[in-house]
Amino acid sequence: MHKFILVFIVGFNLLPAIAQTPKTYTSSEILLQIKKLNVLGSVLYIAAHPDDENTRLLAWLANEKLYRTGYLSLTRGDGGQNLIGDEQGIDLGLIRTQELLSARRIDGAEQFFSRAYDFGFCKSSEEALATWGHDKILSDVVWVIRKFKPDVIISRFPEDSRAGHGHHAASGILAREAFDAAADSTKFREQLSNGVTVWQAKRLLWNTFNFGNTNTQSELQFKVEVGMYNPLLGKGYGEIAALSRSQHKSQGFGVPAQRGSVIEYFTTVKGDKPVDDLMDGVETGWARINKKELTDSVNNIIRNYDVQHPANSIGSLIALKQHPLNENYNYWVVSKNADIDKLIESTGGLFMEATAFNQLNVIGDSIKINLAFNNRGGIAIDRVMVSVFGSHYTFENFKTNETKIQTVTVRVSEIEQASQPYWLERGLEKGNGSFDVRNQSVIGNAENYNYRANFQVTIGNVVYHFFKPVLFKYTDPVKGELYQPVQIVNPVFINSKQHLMIFKNTDKNVKRTVGFTLHFNTQVADTAKFRYNRNGYSRVVFDSMLHVSKTDLRNINVIVNSDSVKKDTREYMGGQFSSKAFRDDQFLSLLKIKYDHIPDIYYNYYDRVTILKMDLKTAGKRVGYIPGAGDKVAEALEQMGYQVTILKQSDLNPGNLKQFDAVVTGVRAYNTNEWLNNVYDALMEYVKEGGILLTQYNTSNQIGPVKAKIAPYPFTISRNRVTDETAGVHFLIPEHPALNYPNKITQKDFEGWVQERSIYNAEKADPAYQHILSMKDPGEGEQDGSLIIANYGRGRFIYTGLVFFRELPAGVPGAYRLLANLIAVPVAAKKVKQGK
Repeated sequence: MHKFILVFIVGFNLLPAIAQTPKTYTSSEILLQIKKLNVLGSVLYIAAHPDDENTRLLAWLANEKLYRTGYLSLTRGDGGQNLIGDEQGIDLGLIRTQELLSARRIDGAEQFFSRAYDFGFCKSSEEALATWGHDKILSDVVWVIRKFKPDVIISRFPEDSRAGHGHHAASGILAREAFDAAADSTKFREQLSNGVTVWQAKRLLWNTFNFGNTNTQSELQFKVEVGMYNPLLGKGYGEIAALSRSQHKSQGFGVPAQRGSVIEYFTTVKGDKPVDDLMDGVETGWARINKKELTDSVNNIIRNYDVQHPANSIGSLIALKQHPLNENYNYWVVSKNADIDKLIESTGGLFMEATAFNQLNVIGDSIKINLAFNNRGGIAIDRVMVSVFGSHYTFENFKTNETKIQTVTVRVSEIEQASQPYWLERGLEKGNGSFDVRNQSVIGNAENYNYRANFQVTIGNVVYHFFKPVLFKYTDPVKGELYQPVQIVNPVFINSKQHLMIFKNTDKNVKRTVGFTLHFNTQVADTAKFRYNRNGYSRVVFDSMLHVSKTDLRNINVIVNSDSVKKDTREYMGGQFSSKAFRDDQFLSLLKIKYDHIPDIYYNYYDRVTILKMDLKTAGKRVGYIPGAGDKVAEALEQMGYQVTILKQSDLNPGNLKQFDAVVTGVRAYNTNEWLNNVYDALMEYVKEGGILLTQYNTSNQIGPVKAKIAPYPFTISRNRVTDETAGVHFLIPEHPALNYPNKITQKDFEGWVQERSIYNAEKADPAYQHILSMKDPGEGEQDGSLIIANYGRGRFIYTGLVFFRELPAGVPGAYRLLANLIAVPVAAKKVKQGK
């Protein structure tokens, strides 16, 4: 029986937060990690986006070859598409960051990012590097290499058009340039401090591929078998890779497990060519740091390992940890010591946990935390100590496999900053090509590091530090025990009740209300002021003594008169709260993104309303909307003045549909709703009787293939797109109603578009379709499939790859005007209705 004293230190910056129950190793996984102690080699894989990585190769490198393995994704995938919701841009990048971290927890690799922003599909590396800032992102790749110190670097993509994406090709270019620059002390000299030194990898390889119609593999290339079965994990690397890749749920990348032999191919880009092994010419054992004798020590631990009693290995692990190591090899000393500490924790069955009572904790308030410790394996522990900001606690009469809990309270300093993803603290730099991160030490990190607990456990007169994230733990009646990151939040949230307001140029003295909600997270009894800011103009709404309790809400309405908004303009309105009790930077909105497969995501932002005034005419009043993968188009239609009804399968019958002037399908509706095949006849009957069916883009690839009929006449959905948002637009049928009624569409309507023009354009269309527009990217031929229209009966069917789902939330006036034309009631149908 031992007397236990816990020493607990809480700080703000070490361990990453996790969504699921904190990982523990099984007995067989412990054995695999012990074997890994004898391997001192590392590999860094480099590509452009989440889901670009070769998960099978990463799993093989980390769990078969037992190398320290990392993946550097240049971007967070912000500009991609979203199959599970309506998040775009930064919000989508946050989701895909967590999906990538979830993948790494499965395949065993580590995750890194540069500051590059995914600005969407581009077709040249020149555009990618110019938009990101070549030297800036090169410095990030060099920084990760110098810190991670890979022996071998592997790029996913070549530097030319075979990469299939400008970002892909750019990642290959930067990998090659960084291979040399990381070893050059004259390059990015500001990085060379605090133990960071130059680093020369042995070789840079390109992991060639066979994707679709592009086969870059050859039997003359260097090859390795990666499809083998790992009995300690109970899975082959194809099975592990499928689990890992299937974490990219926002991209619809769920894949089946693969079993059997798989060969990976490589060509040498820089350095010595491998002959027999990826690590040819690299010492990957303890001899690397002149401690070859430790190989036998580890082998003895492996031979004597008892799967039923892992704790029997603790003595040998402790002896290994106490072996003097040369600090000149600091990289591997730190890495292996951390691995041994984790193994001591795992073999001993130590349970250590710090869980907060609340997920959201307010600046200036207190956090109540449960500290838990259980010596489940019954190992001999001299003492376990805890200290929370100078306060000490003693756990006595500890029994084997008995959980002891201490509840402590710590205060969040008034000068503390609210939790915020580090790359969003300053946001995007001008030009939106990269994030403005100036703290060199955090560049490359996958995410922020949360509160942490430092459990100091003394075993055999040696103190071991076990760092655990402070998490919020709760029990869901369906899902069971869950863990989420702890957030530090501002004392007041300011939210707008809407994000978009539209006035027409013809509106006279039209008054609309912008609503703001103040959400108080702490008690306030002080003079307070609320003002709204609108395009540089500020007006105080109230300035008086305010008495509110914690969790109180205050609603503030501001009237906007159409006459106060200039014609053909875009304005922004946001709220600002101030009080002597708080700092001026403590009043923002807090956005929460929640999906079951990733941790809850929060970030602070300035919530504002976009006010548009434009020459907008509409025809028709009622629109039915069939949701797809997720977009904000229905909200935009409502702001345009339409009565929008969200339709589900049971609503799609001829009797119900006839009330609508137009029916619009959300992005990828036919990819995500297989039941649309069952209502094809009803939709076609609706069109035939005079309705308009507008179908936004769907995909024809693995992201939910289209299995339903879409249109009255055949066409093919291609992968063609126009990525230049400034591309010239040609009117192929200038007299067509889509370009004239009720709005006269001109070139001005295609100004100010964001990210791209169109995606997944139509091709091989039946002659019944009219092609309305054509456009092209630089150096390519014209594409005429972004907008096709066919008359059917008395109605009209439309397929469009134009990216309304991006342009409408961005407040692009021309997108609203063109959309209004597309869903305008056909003249013939209108006359029939009027004649009844």
